[in-house]
Amino acid sequence: MTCNGCRAHVEKTLSAVEGVEEAHVNLEKAEAVITMASHISLETLAKALEADSGGRYGIVMPGMAQPKQVAPKKESGTGTGVFYCPMHCEGDKTYGVAGGCPVCGMDLVEEMSFVAEASAQYTCPMHPEIIEDTPGACSICGMDLVLMVPEVSTEVKHYKKLVSKFWWSVAFTLPIFLIAMSEMFPGKPLYSILPQSNWNWIQLVLSLPVVFYTTWMFFERAYRSIVSWHLNMFTLIGIGAGVAWVFSVFGLLFPEVFPAQFKTEYGTVHVYFEAATVILTLVLMGQVLEARAHTKTNSAVKELLKLAPNQAIRIVDGKEELVAIQAIEVGDLLRVKPGDRIPVDGVVREGESAVDESMITGEPIPVHKLPGDRVRSGTINGKQSFVMKAERVGADTLLSQIIDMVNKASRSQAPIQKLADTISGYFVPIVVLVSVVTFVLWAVFGPEPRYVYALINAIAVLIIACPCALGLATPMSVMVGVGKGAKSGVLIKNAEALETLSAIDVLIVDKTGTITEGKPSVEQLEVVGDSFEKETVLQYMISLNVHSEHPLAEATTQYARTQGVDPFKVEGFSSVTGKGVTGQVDQKTVAFGNMKLMQDVKAQLPESVQKAVSEYQSQGKTISFLAVDGVVVGYVVISDRIKASSKQAIASLKQKGVAVVMLTGDSKLTAQAVANELQLSDFKADMLPQDKLDVVEHYQKAGKKVAVAGDGINDAPALAKSNVGIAMGTGTDVAIESAAITLVKGDLQGIVKAYNLSAKVMRNIKQNLFFALFYNSVGVPIAAGVLFPVFGILLSPMLAALAMSFSSVSVIANALRLRRVDID
Repeated sequence: MTCNGCRAHVEKTLSAVEGVEEAHVNLEKAEAVITMASHISLETLAKALEADSGGRYGIVMPGMAQPKQVAPKKESGTGTGVFYCPMHCEGDKTYGVAGGCPVCGMDLVEEMSFVAEASAQYTCPMHPEIIEDTPGACSICGMDLVLMVPEVSTEVKHYKKLVSKFWWSVAFTLPIFLIAMSEMFPGKPLYSILPQSNWNWIQLVLSLPVVFYTTWMFFERAYRSIVSWHLNMFTLIGIGAGVAWVFSVFGLLFPEVFPAQFKTEYGTVHVYFEAATVILTLVLMGQVLEARAHTKTNSAVKELLKLAPNQAIRIVDGKEELVAIQAIEVGDLLRVKPGDRIPVDGVVREGESAVDESMITGEPIPVHKLPGDRVRSGTINGKQSFVMKAERVGADTLLSQIIDMVNKASRSQAPIQKLADTISGYFVPIVVLVSVVTFVLWAVFGPEPRYVYALINAIAVLIIACPCALGLATPMSVMVGVGKGAKSGVLIKNAEALETLSAIDVLIVDKTGTITEGKPSVEQLEVVGDSFEKETVLQYMISLNVHSEHPLAEATTQYARTQGVDPFKVEGFSSVTGKGVTGQVDQKTVAFGNMKLMQDVKAQLPESVQKAVSEYQSQGKTISFLAVDGVVVGYVVISDRIKASSKQAIASLKQKGVAVVMLTGDSKLTAQAVANELQLSDFKADMLPQDKLDVVEHYQKAGKKVAVAGDGINDAPALAKSNVGIAMGTGTDVAIESAAITLVKGDLQGIVKAYNLSAKVMRNIKQNLFFALFYNSVGVPIAAGVLFPVFGILLSPMLAALAMSFSSVSVIANALRLRRVDID
């Protein structure tokens, strides 16, 4: 099995076996778990799979012969990217070459590739055969190599190819149309040059390039859709235009078999070469417009790809050298000059500058960077030069991860798409049935020539119905919406999260790093008792904290280093999630953390210390205690400022009807102080990871949809359990991996953006579905001729083809509006 399409197909095949109640297939393990009313032999199940798939699927078990191995059809993309079907016919399957989907025939969409875009090659302007991966001098003439112009994307190539075919199609279709319409001119001038039978043969000859070259792909797609029984717009186009053309050819070759009502006054059969070719040309025009629109739907990813520079200045032994981006390794020192794009993720080592990070965070104000501050690939340096150390390169940089996340989210399916898929599955057979009924009714009750009216109206019904617009309604909006989010610093992992977020009832937020800046600093160090000096207490603290990644531990470590204190050697270090750290220091048992950890190690606080600590906590400050051999010997007072955007964001979310709950591992007094400042009535303190998980489950059992926002390892279980997990991009990798949405900048205003984006994408999808369904519910009856008895109005197949093409384009155009919506 190679994709979710395979998984669904195997489940369906196994469930159809008599006696099987339920079948669940695990794609990764290639296993099936089957529930059955009574025992069914594995041989029976294997035969069902063999019969249904021609040997592609099988069951492996001890004692059974190995099934015939068939090479998987899944192909990795090559060149500038991979290709996938916008209708997701085979799940997340990708294809190595451009073209039509092998199931439904839709044009495959190119997935943008960061690696390909970031790669660069250099050539000699005098000797183009010289191509190198790095800049330098030509090996023949010594001239400096220049950067090669990137190859045009496959998407653009496909668009240009369709445009070329369209104009060829117009060139052959227009004469056919003029010949057919000449009957309407006074005196029928063309018939004075040649008889009608000769003009019919000329129409046939002119139609051949249109049918068998410029639009032949439509018939191929129609055939594939019927064989795979994945009926779609090409099924209807292929049948409709194909019937009109074949009927015309048959009438031209064998006119004697047709009754008089099919014949003209000259004795020739009415031919519909102009209807077939005009229909096909108009559908081709629709495909051209769709291809052009597709080049815009990925515009956000393309703009992100342009942010990645192709080369950088590396410093080796004090000398600067120009290198390709692929040559940079972790630990390299890089010079970033004024106005340059930062090549990789890293840390400023020397110098300072203002960096424009708007393309990643969505914030327009440049951020001043000092030594020790992090910088990200693709952002733009200001007016000063600095030296940075590379920490993440290639696919590990934030920019490449953003692009990868956007690509995956664009390809994912929102739950609402299941509705469109279900409707589409029944739609085409119903349309074909309506077309047959239309033919019969016109043939029986219609005016003369009855069969001519019957044929034309039946073809019009087939042509105007467009399940393509229905199928595109969701994926187009998701693709554009995900790109819009990426440009605004909101990274969406999958379409399901994008849909669910707009329906959340409760938002649970962590305090440190989410509501607050997550950059705590030590305000004060207090010694308890007289057993240890202040410097020794600080040495014990830093000894444990240098091994921890928690923000509070990092704050203590930085404070100790500013005091010139060096750590002791630690043995048996252990991190107690949600409480603190422990270890053996100088043959003593040492613990550093919150009150819960002190209770665990049975360390008591003197009453005077408790009073002082409570005073600090009532001011919103955090206290971490140090215990040596079960005795509290000191504590640090740590402050973490509330982010400027937190209050406004929480007020905005509450106004939208979202209940905001703050959970924190900090003390109740500290949490109360923060809650009071933010006007939060609902909060819980002293929360461990399991406690946060329990709160999420409590709300979910009450029927609420819960979103969780956090940035630490202790938030990961709650993030994973929630309906939508939202990670701060400034937080840990574990939190980001557990979440469905990541906020690059890492503040609560990003949640407001994500919520607004979700609401507007869902509104856009519903608009698309309404357009598609309303269009078909009105268009099909008109094409069938319901207006003819009263108003004498009929819809010709050519007008039906034009309307059909623009219905798909209108859905894409509506989706593209999301690029300009305001989500702040």
